[in-house]
Amino acid sequence: MVMAAPREDRPVATGGIDALVSLVASDMERVNSFILSRTGSDVALIPEVASHLISSGGKRLRPMLTLAFAQLSGYSGDGNIKLAASVEFMHTATLLHDDVVDESDMRRGKLAARMLWGNEASVLVGDFLLGQAFKMMVEVGSLAALDVLATAASVIAEGEVWQLSAAKDLSTGEEAYLSVVQAKTAALFAAAAEVGPILSGLDMHEREAARAYGNALGIAFQLVDDALDYGGAADLLGKNVGDDFREGKITLPVILALHKANDTERAFWTRTLEHGEIADDDLNMAIKTLRKHGTLEATLERARDYGNKAIAALDTFPNGPMKQALIDTVAFCIARAY
Repeated sequence: MVMAAPREDRPVATGGIDALVSLVASDMERVNSFILSRTGSDVALIPEVASHLISSGGKRLRPMLTLAFAQLSGYSGDGNIKLAASVEFMHTATLLHDDVVDESDMRRGKLAARMLWGNEASVLVGDFLLGQAFKMMVEVGSLAALDVLATAASVIAEGEVWQLSAAKDLSTGEEAYLSVVQAKTAALFAAAAEVGPILSGLDMHEREAARAYGNALGIAFQLVDDALDYGGAADLLGKNVGDDFREGKITLPVILALHKANDTERAFWTRTLEHGEIADDDLNMAIKTLRKHGTLEATLERARDYGNKAIAALDTFPNGPMKQALIDTVAFCIARAY
């Protein structure tokens, strides 16, 4: 369970994500209907590919953050529905593009779209969804919200390129890796949260608090994924365990293990991650090495630290059911590892 630094008037995490799901349920129904209406196209392949991923599950945590912070900020209107749908389209487009870059076979427990329709269709449908996302942002009519989400789209693309350039590079340090995570993953969490207070016309203090929550939650979420890739199960990840290893990704558990590696271990990481020469039992050896040095737990400890930062960022907002639900969501995201 995640707990922030002690403070008498701060609620503590007590549950999972159910409270958040319940509090945004009616808005989320409208978002889901809106998403379906915006995946339509005269080009049959577009709704076919888009629906494959959009309807394949996923908790839709990012659009739920938009709805949650709009509620927490006292917003009344329908701009939150379009912005939440925009956030989900941005996320879906990123997944379609990621699977092509990473040559992934699975996504959310199903065959990746690229395995069914090819890389070209996956990339182009992702582009279509990005276009639809920006169209919806413009329809809301908030330049500030458009700026935040457009900036996030740019930062995410930067993060993807940054990660690509760092792949197989054993010299990647913790600070550089966390910068990639902040760009590639946390940027959309942060933007999704920030647009809620923007819609409500709140000042920069509330915007920054919402953004800080989303940013810290996004980093924690990714660090848990990093640990799960070596110590989890496919049904938790929605992809194959060990994909990061097979793709030569230098994630935090490996970075921390390299700090403690002896010559034999360093030669192992060089052969497998840098040169891509992976034998049948190498994933098990990687997991054994990470556990030997305690780097999976160290990664989760850092995730808990970011979870604490996310909870602390909510101090700006008044106590109540939605604030408690957002605190519980932090605990839920980290508890996936256990």
